[in-house]
Amino acid sequence: MNFLTGIRCPKCPATYPKGQLLNLCHCGSPLLVDYDVAAARLQWSRDSLAHRTPTMWRYREVLPVQQAGREISLGEGFTPVLPAPRLGRHLGLQNLLIKDESCNPTGSFKARGLSAAVSMARELGVRRLAIPSAGNAAGAMAAYAAHAGMESFIFMPDDTPVANVREAEVYGAHVTLVHGLITDCGRLVAERKEQEGWFDVSTLKEPYRIEGKKTMGYELAEQSGWELPDVVLYPTGGGTGLIGMWKAFEEMEAIGWIGARRPRMVSVQASGCAPIVRAFHAGQKAAEPWPDAHTVASGLRVPRAIGDFLILDALRKSGGTAVAVEDRDLMEAVRLAGRLEGLFLCPEGGACVAALEHLVRRGWVKPHERVVIFNTGTGLKYLEALEATGGR
Repeated sequence: MNFLTGIRCPKCPATYPKGQLLNLCHCGSPLLVDYDVAAARLQWSRDSLAHRTPTMWRYREVLPVQQAGREISLGEGFTPVLPAPRLGRHLGLQNLLIKDESCNPTGSFKARGLSAAVSMARELGVRRLAIPSAGNAAGAMAAYAAHAGMESFIFMPDDTPVANVREAEVYGAHVTLVHGLITDCGRLVAERKEQEGWFDVSTLKEPYRIEGKKTMGYELAEQSGWELPDVVLYPTGGGTGLIGMWKAFEEMEAIGWIGARRPRMVSVQASGCAPIVRAFHAGQKAAEPWPDAHTVASGLRVPRAIGDFLILDALRKSGGTAVAVEDRDLMEAVRLAGRLEGLFLCPEGGACVAALEHLVRRGWVKPHERVVIFNTGTGLKYLEALEATGGR
């Protein structure tokens, strides 16, 4: 049973039928997948999840793959939500939790989106995939493409952490290092994809990666007894995960699994690349590209997010906010979490700890509130960043 109905544009009235390859809408906007939530409300119960395999595909009714058993899966999803009491006390919080995405295949949350995107690409007849990546998406795409028997072509900034580059190469990807940023890598994919016969699985430039990422929202609800937390802090580069979770919350309410209450969503960026933070506090509906983007948190070094308007909309509707932190503070937060909780956060996860400390000091987050930080990957892939900011 699958409730997929079609694809729609969130910016214009355009709709597209399911069962076809799609990138952006003709208006240039990212596309979103729709489901028959009314039918799901009648036919799909939370109780049906009880004995399912603990992967993201436990929510297959609201995932896009149409052929049962055709998912390209390495066991992604259903990552733990870990209590962090010592870190919480240090920050002045009574109920701090960390959703640890480092437990995914390839060591990051990118496994979710690429599992869904590669699954759909193969279902729709694609054989060659291309992606620009500043790190973890490269390894994830290469791994899932290899598992599906597909070719992968990856363009990465030449200062990408070595672990990410070697990982993609081990999975058999064709890796090209580019002198520039992820936006320069994306430009090369766009220029060459028609000639080379590549399907572009860039962030939000096809409609299915977000479907994999949204399962973080379903899991957060299920693992919390269907009662969402008060605050969610999410490190934001391209922002697919934040947009996906917001979509998941809306779907679950429509299906009848949760009520109308939402967490206050917090977008966390690095001070050296903070287009969403700047746009949010300026009251803008979209974000201007960030000049001279720089940060040791490579996943946050995204000068322009194509889904910026969706990110900003979710922040405002939730009563949330956006925070930028300095590199030295986010790396110190990585060390702090390691000492207090035995968790090796990625720099992006460290950025959320540093942002939370700021929000608690301001009184924006109250001591009694239930707060979830997303650690989006393993710190083991960022040893250069650790050495560059003081080693051990």
